[in-house]
Amino acid sequence: MTDVIVIGAGPAGLAGAISSAEHGLSVTVLDEFIKPGGRLLGQLHQEPSGQWWNGIEESKRLQEEAEGLGVDIRCGVSVYNLYKEGALWNVYTNEGSFQAPFVLLATGAAEYPIPLPGWTLPGVMSIGAAQVMTNVHRVEVGKKGIIIGANILAFAILNELQLAGIHVDRIFLPEKTSLSNDAAVPEKVIKSLLNAAHLAPSPLLRAGSRLMKNDWIRKAGLCFFPKDGIKVNGTPLQLKKAAVEIVGKEQVEGVRAVDIDSSGNRISDLEIEYEADFVCIAGGLYPLAELAAVAGCPFKYVPALGGHVPIHSEEMETPLQGLFVAGNITGIESGKIAMAQGSVAGLSIAVQAKSGGQSLDEILKEGIHRVQALRRQTAIQFNPDIEKGREQMKDYWGNMEQDNKVNAKRIG
Repeated sequence: MTDVIVIGAGPAGLAGAISSAEHGLSVTVLDEFIKPGGRLLGQLHQEPSGQWWNGIEESKRLQEEAEGLGVDIRCGVSVYNLYKEGALWNVYTNEGSFQAPFVLLATGAAEYPIPLPGWTLPGVMSIGAAQVMTNVHRVEVGKKGIIIGANILAFAILNELQLAGIHVDRIFLPEKTSLSNDAAVPEKVIKSLLNAAHLAPSPLLRAGSRLMKNDWIRKAGLCFFPKDGIKVNGTPLQLKKAAVEIVGKEQVEGVRAVDIDSSGNRISDLEIEYEADFVCIAGGLYPLAELAAVAGCPFKYVPALGGHVPIHSEEMETPLQGLFVAGNITGIESGKIAMAQGSVAGLSIAVQAKSGGQSLDEILKEGIHRVQALRRQTAIQFNPDIEKGREQMKDYWGNMEQDNKVNAKRIG
């Protein structure tokens, strides 16, 4: 028995645990991975300010701070069910059951798979798996690779692979299918990438990217986009070629690609094979929210947040009493925002538990403002309409509260 159970030891979960523990609550954190940190463990990049963001060091700092406050962090624990009985949430795991009046779901995100022929060959992995193998386990994923899929996550991890001395030969789009959707349409892809144009590796590309925000110029630019692509930190981005098959007998030996137009349609039947000994598939991220569904939490489909998201308030509470959410389960954003949301969730739990005094209300408001400020300042947005998505969720929450008040009056 504990006051708070946090499911997920990533940036949101650890920050939430710290925030709750700071205000006198006992906290247990459960995570199925072998160590705390979540997605932080694979992150290593230079920010626009010139400072380096080292996810491993950040996760170590959070872990030490949490344990210093008495937080019980248990790794290698998989949660498969949770439900509320009376005033307590029952959480079922591979190591037995846990009970608490409050649960914080900070389960993060998962990667969209984009299946294509040959994707089960040894040497094929998601772009996130390549990041973890490289930065966490220090395993060289290969000598010469190809990335299939062009999005913000792919370019962030491309840079990390390059820093590790791993050669990524080129980037293709996936073939246009019912599963690849906009990820296979050059016009849609380049429009999404323009939201990170300020991070382009040269002044010329940054200036050109600003011009490409005009619809007419963007369409004209795609017509003249070089067939051999434009180099991103030395790796050609080939928006006019699509991967149709990963080839190899016992492991990856290469990728077959075809020429496509700005809508992603084939313009030739000629398939050219490009050598590679590993392939990364980059389909993007979506909120990992199955446990919220198991708990009975209502959802809304909000594309700007990355998919189906549990309904929640700015205080990170859900419609289910005692159940809170934070981090990428609420919408795909950066690790810094996830930590800020986790802190807000921990404060909200302390407020509801009446642990910490009335001054917590003001601290909670400051925490919400901090989340909003970080969102405006962040260099990379995984979904360009994130602000619109957050406003949609705010409206959903407000409408639901209004409906509850009306129903309460009717019952009364």
